[in-house]
Amino acid sequence: MASFFDLFRPRMVTAEQALVGRTSPIPTAARHAVFDRPLGDEPPGCRVLFVGMGCFWGAERKMWKLGGVRMSAVGYQGGFTPNPTYEEVCSGRTGHTEAVKVVYDPAQVTDEQVLAAFWEGHDPTQGNRQGNDVGTQYRSAVYWTAPEQEAAVHRTRDAYAAALAAAGHPRSITTELGPAGPFYFAEAYHQQYLHKNPGGYCGLGGTGVSCPVGIDVAG
Repeated sequence: MASFFDLFRPRMVTAEQALVGRTSPIPTAARHAVFDRPLGDEPPGCRVLFVGMGCFWGAERKMWKLGGVRMSAVGYQGGFTPNPTYEEVCSGRTGHTEAVKVVYDPAQVTDEQVLAAFWEGHDPTQGNRQGNDVGTQYRSAVYWTAPEQEAAVHRTRDAYAAALAAAGHPRSITTELGPAGPFYFAEAYHQQYLHKNPGGYCGLGGTGVSCPVGIDVAG
């Protein structure tokens, strides 16, 4: 028999159940409020990784502050509905997670260092939630765009899982891993939200356990 909690546990929508969406992109910001460059800018030689760490406001701030990161943006990744709105994603009926697009220079910060910031910056063991933020849109996730990143994702995941176990953490990693699919930029007011609103909400919180690779992040 299902428990009371199970009856209200967030469940991933199927492609058949997902909202239809739209063909046109949702309007977003033209420029990055911190880097002062076009929001979609990807400088030559950079790599792109998408991470879901719960509410994307705090997750983006953590990533744009990382040395070697050249561009960031928030949006929706890993779902079914094309060009969703924030309200649609929050309904749990698009299949997306709130994600950060991280564009970084591998000559200045390695894949492992970016991933260490990801693993340490949130709790990747909580399933479809992050702290008090509950729903499939808050699930932990990482999506790669290059084979080198895929190898680094699995390597750092295994290293962090071992570190959590050694520290006596009671849960296992639930992070969704996979190649990047379509990324849809979130609305303009979400982009670099905590730069524009320094006192705004940030629900980001880690486990307190360090990832044993990539600790010395480039400055």
